[in-house]
Amino acid sequence: MRFTSTLLMAGLLLAETVSAAPTFVNGLAIPGATADQFGSSVNDGRVGFFSDIYYDTHRNEWWGLSDRGPGGGSLNYETRVQRFTLDINPVSGAISNFQIAQTLKFNKNGAALNGLAPNPTHAVGNAFDPEGIVVNPNNGNLLVSDEYGPSLYEIDRNSGAVVKTYATPANLMPRNAASGVANYAADTGNNAGKRTNRGFEGLAVSPDGKYAFAMLQSAMLDEGAGNGSVNRIVKFDTATGEAVAQYAYQMKRSGQGQGVSALVALNDHEFLVLERNNRGVGVGADLATADKEVYKIDLAGATDVSGIDLDAAGAVYTKVVKSAQFLDLDANTLAELGNKSPEKWEGLAIGPKLADGSYLLLAGTDNDYSVTQNAGGTQFDVYFRFSDADPYAGSIQCPLGQTEACVWTANGSGATLSADYKLLPGVLHAYKVSAADLGNYAAPVPVPAAVWLFGSGVLGMLRVSAKRSLLRKGCAAGPAGCR
Repeated sequence: MRFTSTLLMAGLLLAETVSAAPTFVNGLAIPGATADQFGSSVNDGRVGFFSDIYYDTHRNEWWGLSDRGPGGGSLNYETRVQRFTLDINPVSGAISNFQIAQTLKFNKNGAALNGLAPNPTHAVGNAFDPEGIVVNPNNGNLLVSDEYGPSLYEIDRNSGAVVKTYATPANLMPRNAASGVANYAADTGNNAGKRTNRGFEGLAVSPDGKYAFAMLQSAMLDEGAGNGSVNRIVKFDTATGEAVAQYAYQMKRSGQGQGVSALVALNDHEFLVLERNNRGVGVGADLATADKEVYKIDLAGATDVSGIDLDAAGAVYTKVVKSAQFLDLDANTLAELGNKSPEKWEGLAIGPKLADGSYLLLAGTDNDYSVTQNAGGTQFDVYFRFSDADPYAGSIQCPLGQTEACVWTANGSGATLSADYKLLPGVLHAYKVSAADLGNYAAPVPVPAAVWLFGSGVLGMLRVSAKRSLLRKGCAAGPAGCR
């Protein structure tokens, strides 16, 4: 990331800002056909935006996670994460110039962690649907959570290899409660544990790296399923890989596909939670009544519900404290999407500190690769004209990678693809949030065993790089000259 402030120009930082609501700065609509380092083929190269986002403060790096691929679990896809760069104005927080810097594919024991659904269904195997990512500050490894298990892996940031598998609590396993037989590929036969495609959607790490927090997308099968509105946060010890507690989170509603999409640590007990419904501009989505919100929560005083059935009659427990709305992601839109809200806001990260002491807050969407498929597994690119009142209702489907033999999504009749139709982009929104509004925010801090990062000259190189970046952009006078 080409950033021109934070620790790189600490001497120029101004006083902390007063408390205020997060302020929208600007956004990017990244073309849906953007390629990663493996090419542009939709099943091995087209970028999948953004199942999660993470900013590594110590290496000045952004990570954007792709999910199980455009085949919806039915086609081969080697799961991966993208390291990307952004230009960030150190004064305003405005973002620009998104670029892929590295594509890292995941593997376990030399075999790809694959987006294919588990087969046989009672074993996860190498099936992987990545949804949450953080960096362990103690060793630099990636922690990545998934929906199939739900699973949590520690992954080497250089090779993409799994180096540790965390122990998922037994009560979360998708299974038949009577027989104990699991089905990780679908809800068929299951009546307990997480719902299909509703696993560890949110992931956060404590500032000292001692604990990881993984959050289910919504209520488990035996706790209301689609009608349930209370789901779980699991606290893991990163040293042992074992779960040490679970906490109950009250969602805004049930129905409308309501669920949690991201979890961001403010410190070791306070977090930001991104909660959304499945309305908005998306592949196959209902446009009406988009609702995407961020809340601040506090685990302090919440009951460990590891052994409690959350919807049992007479169950007594204290849920996590949930604030009033912290941020409305629907309040600001981009002209590139016809000023309509995207469906799948799934990524959220606290970025660098800006020149006035505030922080960049970055939110991102999952665009589902702008692909759909029929019952036979044949894939189609989905093109939208965002000026339409309902872009999906008027969308066009074309055979994968082609612009001929296209049809209207609504009725399957022939359609001609014109220049005003576009693949669904990935969207990034930049917000400026005051340090006071983040409260007791603490960025991840490596333990002494990890100070090799700073002893290796990396910090010095970052300073040199930032200085060169300032000169290239005509900002030799510092942040004030970069307005």
